[in-house]
Parts: sequence; structure tokens; C-alpha cells
Amino acid sequence: MGRKWANIVAKKTAKDANNSKIYAKFGIEIYAAAKSGEPDPHANQKLRFVIERAKTYNVPKHIIDRAIEKAKGSGDETFQELRYEGFGPNGSMVIVDALTNNVNRTASDVRAAFGKNGGNMGVSGAVAYMFDNTALFGFAGDDADEILEYLMDKEIDVRDVVDEEGQIIVYGEPEDFNAIQEALKEKGITEFTVAEMQMIPQNEVTLTGEDLEKFEKMIDVLDELEDVQQVYHNVELDD
Repeated sequence: MGRKWANIVAKKTAKDANNSKIYAKFGIEIYAAAKSGEPDPHANQKLRFVIERAKTYNVPKHIIDRAIEKAKGSGDETFQELRYEGFGPNGSMVIVDALTNNVNRTASDVRAAFGKNGGNMGVSGAVAYMFDNTALFGFAGDDADEILEYLMDKEIDVRDVVDEEGQIIVYGEPEDFNAIQEALKEKGITEFTVAEMQMIPQNEVTLTGEDLEKFEKMIDVLDELEDVQQVYHNVELDD
């Protein structure tokens, strides 16, 4: 799974370079999560999960607090979670997760991002079956076997634990996200480079030349869209 991890890190590093957009997107995601239930992360698992993700992107506390306070207000702005699936050049597959208060705008923007960059949108379920929804954690360390044993002792089944370039990466079942995170925290691991749900491709493809250029442009355009929260794909990136 090293390649998959490299892809995720490369994508996250690119996102980190544009903090203002990341902060804005997390502000909306935190607001929507708080609005969907209690505006208290201790009582709202979805909100707690989003806040934990935000921390790995170094989202400032005042942005998190402001979004929660906004959700406590009397505003009635509502957001919908949407998933779009589609295809890029030469067998590449893309999943786009969006959070929007204007479905027509988002659908139009996502369709245009695909169509103008060598891709096309598919129907719901067109590519998602080729990805595995995965709880993913990354943190500093070099003894994957110790972490695997520790989690097994906690009676938590994980798909894999590997070490990559000074990082330990834990791949777990999506329903075990909180259990894995709490177990790791109990072990004294509080700083995560990644702590989120990922759609990891079962197989990857390699693109070259014009196909690669078109694909990278398409992903960049999708990532730039205000309503898009996550973009997953099955293209193998260079190390």
C-alpha cells in the first residue's frame, strides 16, 4: 500500500500549500456537521471526526470555534452531502465528494470540470465499487509490528499496518475509525499527519504525456471548486 500512501501524502501536501481555501472548506464542513446534530463534539460524532481531520491540516482553533458558534445561531442555511463519480483519460477513475447549499451550481461546476479536461461524469456507483472506504491514520514511528500487536490486544481488527519513511500508516475498517484513534491516543500518539476516511483504489493506473497533463488539470480544477471537499482517484503518482 506504499504507493497509495504516497498518493495521499502528495495530495495532502498540495492542499496544505493553499491554507485559506482549506480553512474555508473546513469552516463549511464543521458548520454543516454541527448543524446536523448537537453543536458539541463530545455529543456529535460526525462533528468530532471533522474537527480531528481539521487539526491534521492545522486549521486554527478560532476558525473551528467560529463555525460551531455560527451553527448555534438561528441561521437556516442548509448543506447537502453529494458524491459524483466519473472517468478521466485512459481508464482513470475519480470520486468527488461535495458539500453544497446549491445542488444545481455544484453539479454544473463538477460536470464542467470533467468535460473540459478530457473526462466525463458517470452515474452514481459507476466507479465507487472499485474503491475501498478506509479509516486511515499516519503518524511518526518506525515499528509497525508493535502498533499492530497493540491494536490486536485492544481487539481492533485492522487491514494493514506498515511503516513508510519514518511514518506508521494504519489502514482500518471505516466503522472502527473512532476506536482506532482512541486506542492510539491511549498509547500516547496525539499528533497525526493524516486521520481521515479515504476511498482507496483497489487497482491503480499509470498515465503519461498528454493524458497525465489533462488528468492533473482536471483534478486541480475539481479541488479548486468551492463546494468540493474531497477528490479521490486511481492514478499512480510518481514518488
